[in-house]
Amino acid sequence: MTTIKSLYLSRILDVKILNPEGKTIGKLTELIATNEEPPRVVVCVVKTPNKIVKFLDWSQFSINKVNNRYQLTCDCDLEITPPPNTIRLKKHILDKQIVDIDGKKVVRVNDIRLALISTGLYVVAVDVGIEGLLRRLDLAKPIRKILQLFGKNISSKLILWSNMETIGTPLDNLKLSTPSSKLNTLHPSELADIIEDLDVNTRTAIFSALDHDRAADVLEEMETEAKSSILDQLSVEKAADVLEKMPADEVADILDDLKEDRAEELLQEMDKEASAEVRELMEYPENQVGSLMSTDYISFKEHMTAQQTINELRRLKPESDTIYYLYVLDDQERLTAIVSLRDLIVSEPETKLVQIMNRKIIYACDQDNINSLVEIISKYSLLAVPVVDQDNKMVGIVIIDDVVFEILKSKKRRL
Repeated sequence: MTTIKSLYLSRILDVKILNPEGKTIGKLTELIATNEEPPRVVVCVVKTPNKIVKFLDWSQFSINKVNNRYQLTCDCDLEITPPPNTIRLKKHILDKQIVDIDGKKVVRVNDIRLALISTGLYVVAVDVGIEGLLRRLDLAKPIRKILQLFGKNISSKLILWSNMETIGTPLDNLKLSTPSSKLNTLHPSELADIIEDLDVNTRTAIFSALDHDRAADVLEEMETEAKSSILDQLSVEKAADVLEKMPADEVADILDDLKEDRAEELLQEMDKEASAEVRELMEYPENQVGSLMSTDYISFKEHMTAQQTINELRRLKPESDTIYYLYVLDDQERLTAIVSLRDLIVSEPETKLVQIMNRKIIYACDQDNINSLVEIISKYSLLAVPVVDQDNKMVGIVIIDDVVFEILKSKKRRL
């Protein structure tokens, strides 16, 4: 008889359970664990010879190894009620997709590693390697012996429970809605990559569990096809709430790729001001500067002081790519000058913008061809270009990232 310190779930599923007298009382069909870090097994699900399912207290069980096989003994088969918010290891974890937080990818669980210590049986890791799959088929040992003849090993891959996040289980919405969710530790681009790897239903469920701000950040990072899929599956209310958190130009690009009736449905649901801004951008042909511009920019009047301007920036807390340059407009909203962030910061607090602004402005017109932006940015080494209409009124900016993206997109279309 061997003392057990760790084992795999696959090695004890369907194992016979004996009472202290050595009589078979059933087979183990499932282990139920607490939803904590790490999960602790609290209930055994046993099917009796009469096909009756019983829920038994794990604390009444012991595990031993006899002739290289596991043996379970139950001291008392008194039934208990499983506590709420528990995890069924076979049903919820085994063969399911999970997120490898460290590797930032979706993987499949082939087996579950358990550790037996004085305080109980705990889930410590999952096996996502080929070895876990072969172990369940009872082929791991013979194949390992064959591979050793050639100096090879079976691929083994364990992920600690603390480095993973379950998906597709009844507990997901509860876990993802809290800041403690491990998925909330990932960068939006990493989470976007993970969600894109999921099936449509799971993808929608995970995305729906994100708060509106987080969902907007993730949606911006997703590929076009995935964006459309998500917005088609979400409720109109949820989709509109997420889109309202995004820059108008991003929303316009996304809605351009949706079916016309779905796009209109979302625009109708969105806030009127936000919807009007998006509609205006969608009217530009895709080869015009206006189709690329963002309407989020920072503008000031020339009579303001450096300190007043800085105070306003602190109040607005703008995104970093909207303050490459600050724009000075007159009372008719016409673009008259620009102020660099550097000049603003180094100026004395009472210095007025008119004293430090630059009236030599490089700009583009909203109806210009997009190719003109490439020439402007490359010639003048600009990070952003202001955009005006035919009356010289400022209507937006185009940042260099969007220009580069458009160039790459055009090359892909030609290929």
